[in-house]
Amino acid sequence: MVSIYDFKVKNVQGEMESLEKFKDHPVVIVNTASKCGLTPQFEDLQKLYEEYEGQGFKILGFPCAQFNNQEFENQEETMEFCQMNYGVTFPMYAKIEVNGENADPLFKHLTSLGETVPAGPIEWNFTKFLIDKKGQIVKRYHPQTSPKDIEEDLRAIL
Repeated sequence: MVSIYDFKVKNVQGEMESLEKFKDHPVVIVNTASKCGLTPQFEDLQKLYEEYEGQGFKILGFPCAQFNNQEFENQEETMEFCQMNYGVTFPMYAKIEVNGENADPLFKHLTSLGETVPAGPIEWNFTKFLIDKKGQIVKRYHPQTSPKDIEEDLRAIL
């Protein structure tokens, strides 16, 4: 069975990095945007990360400009914005596409499942995927779902 550990993603330094390093950790994967009405979710994502990081929890942020071009062109601007405005310390990765033929393979995987988690394209910025310690998707959350509303599901898999 394919898991997120089978994928490599580009980090902010432009190097490919295996997601296998997150093996045995519960993870939230989220497509982000710095200039979106939902951008304040960074604050609650960071709080969730700080609350559960000591128990192995990780959040992986993937900037994306596919929805009304609401992300900075320059990766450094994105990182500075997230850190200065929201204190983001969880891992952020290189800007990607999440839908279409140029979608990152990880997001093609996340959106192709359908048995227990809804399949289909990403609707908007801040779509969130909760991943268990085995690298399998537990739940997909709509962009408007507050990170606070993930906490109960997260505690169940810690």
